[in-house]
Amino acid sequence: MNMKGHRRRDSMKKGVYLLPNLCTSASLFCGFFSVVKSLSGDFKAAAWAILLAGIFDLIDGRLARLAKAESQFGVEYDSLVDLASFGLAPGILMYTWSLYGLKKLGWLAAFLFFACGALRLARFNVQHDDVEMEYFQGLPIPVAAYVLATYVIFYHHLFIFPPEGSITIAVITIILSLLMVSTIRYRSLKVIDIKKRNSFFALVLVVIGIFLVAIKPEVTMFVLTVGYVASGVVEELVTLHQSRKFVRKMKERRAERKQYKLELMKDGDDNVVDLSDHDKSKDKNRANGTGV
Repeated sequence: MNMKGHRRRDSMKKGVYLLPNLCTSASLFCGFFSVVKSLSGDFKAAAWAILLAGIFDLIDGRLARLAKAESQFGVEYDSLVDLASFGLAPGILMYTWSLYGLKKLGWLAAFLFFACGALRLARFNVQHDDVEMEYFQGLPIPVAAYVLATYVIFYHHLFIFPPEGSITIAVITIILSLLMVSTIRYRSLKVIDIKKRNSFFALVLVVIGIFLVAIKPEVTMFVLTVGYVASGVVEELVTLHQSRKFVRKMKERRAERKQYKLELMKDGDDNVVDLSDHDKSKDKNRANGTGV
């Protein structure tokens, strides 16, 4: 026990990487600011703060990898900040914006989102080095928070007053909660290497994406986040269909092979019967002295 504590003290004496952890702290500030704005009734500002926290969360990871400044402290700190900015802040935003009208169901839905976010982060910390390299297992918590935040912005682009006690909001919150702890695979953007050369058309697509978002950010951001959530579900259904198709073909092949073996065995038994009848007739002829 003393050795473990000594190792922790030695590792902290080496210091921490400043730039990535500053970005992580900025993400935490945005999450806390979102909670403050939600409690004061400024829901659009609270939603935008969550989106800004996501940008800082994306930058800190990229900076740590590019500068080779990754550390265990940074991993643990980032995980705690993600829970605050993308678990607690969206849960409070949804409750103060709409779910409070559903009373017990409302705060339970908000808590479910927060709890599933914590479980999602804990699972990611355990298996991010092997299972979740190219794919995320379950919906990433920042994306789930983005869906809720962009929905608030999208809603206030169309309407003025918040939807008090909306069952639709509760259902969306619960579905996102379950998707976070599901085993549905979502493609990871970490596999994109920004240091190596890419196709010219990749840059064109990025510029077009920025252009589309800039036209109507209130609408396009919500559409893009929902599209990402739907992409994982659709890909999972397609993969499941292909897997069932493959299993069905394998079963059919096994059945054909089994039938072929049974036919061979049957033909072999018939040949054995023919040979035995032939031998019996030879013995009978010899007994009569006629020969073959």
